[in-house]
Amino acid sequence: MAMRPRIELISEDLILRILDEAFQLLLSPGIRVQSKGVRDLLADNGASALGDSEIVQIPEQLGRWAINSAPSEFWLYDREGQPAVRYGGDAVHFNPGSSGVNVLDPDTLEHRPAVTADLVKLIKVTEQLSQYDAQSTAVICHDVPEELGDLYRLYLVLLYSAKPVVTGAFTKQGAHRMFEMLALIAGGSKAMQTRPLAVFDVCPTPPLVWSEFGAQNLADLARAGLPAQIVSMPLAGAAAPVTLLGSVVQHAAECISGITIHQLAQPGSPIVWGGAPAIFDMRHGTTPMGAIETAMLDAAYAQVGKFLNLPTHAYLGASDAKSVDAQAGLESGLTAQVGALAGINMISGPGMLDFLACQSVEKLVLDGEAIAMIRRLLEGIEVRTDPLATNMYPEFKFKADFLKQKSTRELFAVEQYLPSKVIDRNSHRAWRESGGLDAFDRAKVMVSEVVDKFVKPSIAKEQASELTKMMTRIAEAAGMADLPELS
Repeated sequence: MAMRPRIELISEDLILRILDEAFQLLLSPGIRVQSKGVRDLLADNGASALGDSEIVQIPEQLGRWAINSAPSEFWLYDREGQPAVRYGGDAVHFNPGSSGVNVLDPDTLEHRPAVTADLVKLIKVTEQLSQYDAQSTAVICHDVPEELGDLYRLYLVLLYSAKPVVTGAFTKQGAHRMFEMLALIAGGSKAMQTRPLAVFDVCPTPPLVWSEFGAQNLADLARAGLPAQIVSMPLAGAAAPVTLLGSVVQHAAECISGITIHQLAQPGSPIVWGGAPAIFDMRHGTTPMGAIETAMLDAAYAQVGKFLNLPTHAYLGASDAKSVDAQAGLESGLTAQVGALAGINMISGPGMLDFLACQSVEKLVLDGEAIAMIRRLLEGIEVRTDPLATNMYPEFKFKADFLKQKSTRELFAVEQYLPSKVIDRNSHRAWRESGGLDAFDRAKVMVSEVVDKFVKPSIAKEQASELTKMMTRIAEAAGMADLPELS
């Protein structure tokens, strides 16, 4: 059995202090909950509403009840009903970053607003890369009305992918229509709950605010039996304390309050201790997702979530670079590795540039290679022969003849990750003779090849037809004469 490498940044004593202070924050200053229905739900179960204000105080006893009520693990299933993503323990999965507003044009290298064809391409490539265990609703399509953005993205994923999906809703109406889409594909609401295909991101507003939609979305997801993923986003130094530990305390308070709302709505519904925090760059006023301190925030809050025996999520593997350059590779690979060594269950972010504003399908391919190497690291070093080495020297003549050995032929493919042709390991001469392409250009070639090979996953004709009719009716009500043409 290989020893799994891991990273831990805080001690158990610090975790207990973080939780103690988080529970203190839930009482003073409390949590602002802008949904009256959710405030009433909290007040009916032991929380205290401060007069006519939106401020709610959540006692530690209620928060701990909610934490203990939430499942320690759950699975997402693929279109065939097979378990595909395990949320829990030290399982590590990756999916592309979501909700980008732009894409990187691979020919002009300009950032332009994303449209339907861009999301379809991202879905097709993600579907065929084994490094990604789940899809995401990766970009917002600007060729449909804004009010359709959330469910239209899910509609495209359901048409073109059999993998589970990490998604999210923008409005209450959109959320319920997305529930209907998932129930249609699953074969009914009960099947959708038993074998969920999707997990929904739900975001508090830092510091310590649950908006009317965010709070209600938590409750609606719990009652629908669909997994919720809290994406707490403390911004260290701007919308959270400047210290990493101070931001982790705020993250814990926001997550505990969200879990309390969620579990009161439906005890036992699956929920994830997740987030997308960042430090605040004091020089530029930006939110660097590629900073090492941002990755440290994620690893630390994940430790708290694991201490509470809850599934975990983080936004890592992204870059603040504007092109797929050395900075993009440095930041994406380093932060993805930190998240994996922290044992975070779902890591979102690959493919993303420009503080999560832009998606690049070429970067998604390159990030996939980093993920494959990280997975090899997580496998650790195993004992594959006994003795370890001495029996490989029986006729040793101080010559480098190990290529001739049977063990070399049998074991090299399990000892080594063999990357795709996106990674160049040729000699300089061979590289020049093959065209002298850099990594980005090799990724462009691979994207083209992968898209050409794409075969749409099977979906019952009746389901596909009903799904399209549903989306068409909603689009017509929003003023669209026709949906964008699909390839």
